Amino acid sequence: MTLAQQRTLPGRIVEAPGMLVEIARIVITPNRPLDSQGYADHDILCLSHLRWRFVFQRPQHLLSRCARTHRVFFVEEPEFDTVTRLEVTRDASGVFIVVPHLGPEATDDPVGAQRRLLDSLIARHGIDRYVLWYYTPMARGFSDHLAPTAILYDCMDELSGFLGAPARMVEAERALMRDADLVLTGGHSLYEAKRHLHSNIHPIPSSVDVAHFARARQPHQDPPDQRGIAGPRVGFFGVIDERLDIALLAAAAALRPDWQFVLIGPVVKIDSASLPRAANLHYLGAKPYAALPDYLAGWSVALLPFARNAATRFISPTKTPEYLAAGKPVVSTSIRDVVRPYGEVGLARIADTPEAFVAAIAAALEEPPNALAARADAFLAGTSWDATWDQVSRLLAEAIARREAPGAVAAAAVTRAPRFAPALRGATA
Repeated sequence: MTLAQQRTLPGRIVEAPGMLVEIARIVITPNRPLDSQGYADHDILCLSHLRWRFVFQRPQHLLSRCARTHRVFFVEEPEFDTVTRLEVTRDASGVFIVVPHLGPEATDDPVGAQRRLLDSLIARHGIDRYVLWYYTPMARGFSDHLAPTAILYDCMDELSGFLGAPARMVEAERALMRDADLVLTGGHSLYEAKRHLHSNIHPIPSSVDVAHFARARQPHQDPPDQRGIAGPRVGFFGVIDERLDIALLAAAAALRPDWQFVLIGPVVKIDSASLPRAANLHYLGAKPYAALPDYLAGWSVALLPFARNAATRFISPTKTPEYLAAGKPVVSTSIRDVVRPYGEVGLARIADTPEAFVAAIAAALEEPPNALAARADAFLAGTSWDATWDQVSRLLAEAIARREAPGAVAAAAVTRAPRFAPALRGATA
């Protein structure tokens, strides 16, 4: 292969048709001393249904902190391409983003193709002692032959209730639960629904970067695409999908044409043509995480207009503490993990009908600016993604210690495959 045939990918690899050649093994120098929790020599191999660069949320908060002391490989769902290959890039956070590409020859056996690509990744990067970290149970099908030190399942949502969920999702989750050493849930209602399925399951509600969102309390110049929108503005940011109550949104906008409803976020899984349209409804698209406080600063009330359906039954919106950190009054539909604790302590108004939702917004608009700030600050005191990561890290260390305790190996061998031996045939990394 000549240099003319090569194409350099930023900072990572040289790609040519049918293969990827690594420029150099990257050695990560931690930004702080390696943790002493008992797995400092471990890599993290995360299998996710989410794209790393899609929306900055729970996986990014946790794993970017993990990457300060560990090599973290974040394996996304595959993309279909002209050739089967792996694309490996390193994010600014230090996380390695791994995108499997499946060529036409892989369509007959996509699970087998992903398995071979995963084996190749492990072999090429010398991933020996590692934790398998799952966000989707469906990934177990191409990774159940591996023998990690421990298996962690971070159950963010009830994925079986989401639009387009695979029919096998519940069955796959039960299988993953049987194999997992540690299960986390994204909120308390999800924990209550699944606590009987595992002996080592813990509710880990999503946290908040208080300092980041508190920037919205300071005077800001509006972003250009929000600058021309009159007030008062009431807003929502997040993924716009089947979880959004578009009928409620349309009715509220019709009831109060003098209010401006601002929605920020990508539209996925639903047809954007199905979204309500009105002169006071403004869809501004996806924005970087860093820019969210700039938009929030220009809102008078922050909204959680979620539908009450299978997709939202167990959600625990990260937006709730983010809105509060920004000093904004919150109006939400009766999502269980918003009602409790935020509604119960008076930090969120709860309403479900269009008339009640509008009345709740009107009440919030009558409050002095930052009226809830002191109570919100007291409630969020001590809450941070750093603290949440420390809790997760401690639970993971304890799970690994149990696996490695005398007598645990024989018991684990009953349910786990033998240690993986790299099989490179038909796969490249």
